[in-house]
Amino acid sequence: MRALLVVNPKATTTSARTRDVLTHALRSDLKLDVAHTEYRGHARDLARQAAEEGQVDLVVALGGDGTVNEVVNGLLAHGPHDRVPRLAVVPGGSTNVFARALGLPNHPVEATGVLLDALDRRRERAIGLGKAMTEGLPDRWFTFTAGLGFDAGVVGRVEEQRKAGRRSTHALYVNQALRHFVTEREHRRSGPITLETPGEGAVPGMVLAIVSNTSPWTFLGNRPVFPSPSASFDTDLDVFGITRMTAFGTARTVRQILRAQTPGQAGAKPSGPTGKHVVSYHDVRHFTLVSQEPAPFQVDGDHLGDRSRVSFTGVRRALRVIV
Repeated sequence: MRALLVVNPKATTTSARTRDVLTHALRSDLKLDVAHTEYRGHARDLARQAAEEGQVDLVVALGGDGTVNEVVNGLLAHGPHDRVPRLAVVPGGSTNVFARALGLPNHPVEATGVLLDALDRRRERAIGLGKAMTEGLPDRWFTFTAGLGFDAGVVGRVEEQRKAGRRSTHALYVNQALRHFVTEREHRRSGPITLETPGEGAVPGMVLAIVSNTSPWTFLGNRPVFPSPSASFDTDLDVFGITRMTAFGTARTVRQILRAQTPGQAGAKPSGPTGKHVVSYHDVRHFTLVSQEPAPFQVDGDHLGDRSRVSFTGVRRALRVIV
């Protein structure tokens, strides 16, 4: 099998020595070309070129969720079709939500071992993805989440800290979430976002809207976070929203999303956050989020600026992944 390994040399949790070991291991089973990313969007360009040239059977992304998202958008630049190369992931970021949601180990060496075993046994699955469409940006595929409002604002604050030299850690996200909560007092009580779903009544007044393509939504260290515990790579999209964020109500919701049960737990029925100010929808194919004023927007943890209108579509069996 001919493969392209797309390496993010700035990946948070892998050293140059580790990347060399992983490359050597993959070369033992694959006819492997290696490309290192040099700028934002380079992983997308490399994957798109590989898909268009048609000489590669597999693209392996070595990096965090941002690298994976770029590779996916490159592979699907012309939409899903039978000739799109398969995707494999070796986690190298600080959180690695997509890889962990697929059931891969969070350690890159262990994940490489699982990948090689999956290739040997021809193990793969077709997964659904989300697609976000908004004016002023190309359509954007996402693997596990997108968001408009408060959560995307936190992502934007974290990116500013990273540009200033701070390392991306879970503590940094928590710290910036608390700071954002304190500074966004006006929007916490009267959210500008409305959810519009074909055939359903509009839901106005949301402070945040989290769109999930799988569950968990993210991790705090080793602890999964479940705003939409029924979300799955085998269904369309789930939406979680909050219409008011008081200190007490938000603390209650945070406890709920940390304690939620998922369908995969033995004998468990899916249970997510509940409450007067909680909005929850499962397995929705098409919907639009509209904000009265431009609100922060993020896709797979990548802040894409402020947007007033974003339309979403769930696309089942969009990509084949080696697992």
